Parts: sequence; structure tokens; C-alpha cells
Amino acid sequence: MDLYEHMGKDLFRAQGMQTPRGMVAFSGEDAADATRELGGRSVVKIQVQIGGRGKGGGVELCDSPEAAATAADRMIGTAFRGFAVSRVLVEELLPIAREFYTSLLLDRSRGDYLAMMTAEGGVDIEELARTRPETLRRIHIDPLLGLRSYHVRELVGTLPVEAWEGAGEVFRKMYELVVERDATLVEINPLVLLEDDRVVALDAKVTIDDNALWRQADIAALADQFPIDEVEARAKEQGLQYVKLDGAVGIIGNGAGLVMSTLDVVAQAGARAANFLDVGGGASADQMATSLEVVLSDPAVRVVLVNIFGGITRCDLVAQGILEALERVDARVPIVVRLDGTNAEDGRRILSDAAHPRIVPVANMLQAAEEAADLAGAEP
Repeated sequence: MDLYEHMGKDLFRAQGMQTPRGMVAFSGEDAADATRELGGRSVVKIQVQIGGRGKGGGVELCDSPEAAATAADRMIGTAFRGFAVSRVLVEELLPIAREFYTSLLLDRSRGDYLAMMTAEGGVDIEELARTRPETLRRIHIDPLLGLRSYHVRELVGTLPVEAWEGAGEVFRKMYELVVERDATLVEINPLVLLEDDRVVALDAKVTIDDNALWRQADIAALADQFPIDEVEARAKEQGLQYVKLDGAVGIIGNGAGLVMSTLDVVAQAGARAANFLDVGGGASADQMATSLEVVLSDPAVRVVLVNIFGGITRCDLVAQGILEALERVDARVPIVVRLDGTNAEDGRRILSDAAHPRIVPVANMLQAAEEAADLAGAEP
């Protein structure tokens, strides 16, 4: 679960980290009142679960309460890169001497934590890592060993001497937060050195492991404040494993591994997936029908790719479910279907006999991905 910046900063303060004074505003009037309380000047920041706000016009420096009100009114009620904006964070302006970057994330490929720090903050860190990797210091932390002093010294050694103590303390608190709150990512960009040599977290990006929310009840309760995609909400109601993505090829498969592989081959074919949807290992006709209804309800989908390998799942039932779904919904996009495994021949025959104009049967996975990519790029 990705938290809003102000929620992440609440966790920071609870952990003993310094952040700017600030207030959440839901209107221009709220932003003006907050700015007056902060001394007449402020920075107004869009609150969304995505980065890139500075470059995208989501952060504005305001010299008066009236300017803060105008900025907040401009931001609230709009969409920032597809994310609805319902609030802004109004914070005090601080005398910044230097900006840095630091993060701590779960590295699933190695089974440990990856810590990063650089003296160049407030930048696109992915671009920095690509073009000037030598400026970004990285270390791996074994969770069984835990954070040690030499880890901290290695990280802060890339910063100016006057920031070592403050940045080291911030990083220790970040590690405590990751462990105690089941976070998979804590990122501060920028972490700033003030003119009085204090080190302050000017931003906060925090992601909590969804699988651990049962033991983080206070954080789980924050989910009610996030906008919910209508398609995702519908899938959740039906008990489907669904994740919305930003492509045009709707994906339905049985088993997380197969669905991930399908996303990969679609990308190799030159298209992007619109979603991840796993119907599970024993998908029934009703589950398939519901899955298709969910995927087809996404207006971004230009073609659906159904990729089923029958083990527990029977391909004849999958075929029946596809046809049932097409009786329930008005499918306006092609549906590429690849069936293999248990009762695959029966499933293919059912689809062939139906001769539905929207169904495109395909023999293998790579061909299916290429067909879906071609159809997604075709004129509607």
C-alpha cells in the first residue's frame, strides 16, 4: 500500500525524524489558513500515490495565503497523471543549504534490503543511476544481521561532513520504520541539510507490504482515504487478483506465474498490458465470465488476451465461461484465446462451434501475444 506523503511523514515523526511543519488542506481556504499559521509563506504539494510531482506542476511555492489558496484550488479536484487529487499538503518554507537523496527498499531478488544515498537530491533518481551511477552509493543489508554502524558510515560518507551525523540518524530511523512497520520502501527525495546544519526529511514516500496489513491496523485503516479505481473495486468484490496497469492489452490467465509470463511476452511483442488478472488454479465458467466482465469494463482495453493452461482448470469450462461472458456484456474489442492442457481440444471445439465474431483462437502463447499486440495497435 502506497501512502500519501503526509501519511509517510506522520510515520517519520512517530519514529523521531524531523520533517517540516505542515497541514493537510482540502480546499483553498484551508490552504490559506494553514499558510497564515506557518508565517505567511508556504509550499503547496499535491497528495497522490505517485512521484514526479515537482516536474509535473504538483508543487508550488507560495508567498502569501492568497497564493496558497489559488494553488490549492487549482490542484484539488483535478487528476495528476491519472490520479485523482482530493487534498494538498501545505508546509513551511525552510532555509535549505543542500539536497540529498536516500532510500531503503526490500530487494526481493536477493532476500535483503538495498540502501541508497547520494549527495544529489531532488532529481530523477532513475536517470541519475543510468547516466552517473558512480554518484549513487549502494549497500545491501542482511535482515538477519540488521543495520550496523559500518553500513551507516558507508552511506553517509558520500555526503558533506556537516551532514554525516544528521543523515546517519535519519537512516537509522528509516531502518527501524521498515522493520517495525513492514515497509517495503522508504524514500526521501530530497533529504535536506538546512543552514543551521539540521537534516530534515522534506519528502516521504512509504510503501507498506499489503500482506502485513493485518498486523498494522492503523495503517490499514488509511486505505479508506485513497481513491479506488472502479474496475479494481469490482474485481476485489468478486475475489479476483487484479492489478490495473497502463497499457491496452487486457490479460487473463490462471496462475500468477503464467500471468506474469504473459505480461512479458506481450511486452516483447511490442505492446503493454492493461492489467494483471489471475483467475486462480481452478477457474470455473462463472469465474471466467466474471473476469472477462471486469477486464472489458476498463475503457483503456483495446484487446483481451486469455491465456489458460489447464491443470486443475478445465479448458472446456473456460470456453463456456468466455461465451457466457459475451452474453452478459457487449464486447467491443477482440478476445484472443489460447487454451492448452486439460480438455483443451474440447475447449477449442466449443469456441469454434460458437463462431463468435469477437473471439480469435490462437494455437500458442507467443502467437497469442503477437496477435494481441497487433490488434491493440490497429485502428479501432
